[in-house]
Amino acid sequence: MKLMEVAFLVFLLNIPFGYWRANVRKFSIAWFLSVHVPVPFVIALRLLSGMGFHLVTFPIMLLAYFGGQFLGSRIYHLRKMKAGLQVSSCLVWDLVGRSQKQW
Repeated sequence: MKLMEVAFLVFLLNIPFGYWRANVRKFSIAWFLSVHVPVPFVIALRLLSGMGFHLVTFPIMLLAYFGGQFLGSRIYHLRKMKAGLQVSSCLVWDLVGRSQKQW
């Protein structure tokens, strides 16, 4: 895989974690997990793609990582601001689970 493909996957991977991070208290255990759980997956992607850890790849990968976290947080806040729209900490649940039938 090329650098931009891996960066895009890292970006997509971090969107749900940024969504989760936006709904928890800053510096709590849940916040710490929402920031750090994707790291092993990012490392695995780098190794499986054969990209390794070359210094020139770090700025793009960091931008993808924190960009996904930021976008996930923005999605959470935009969904929360909508009138009458309940949000949880799980983006998948909010997009799929709640759209089927309200409990």
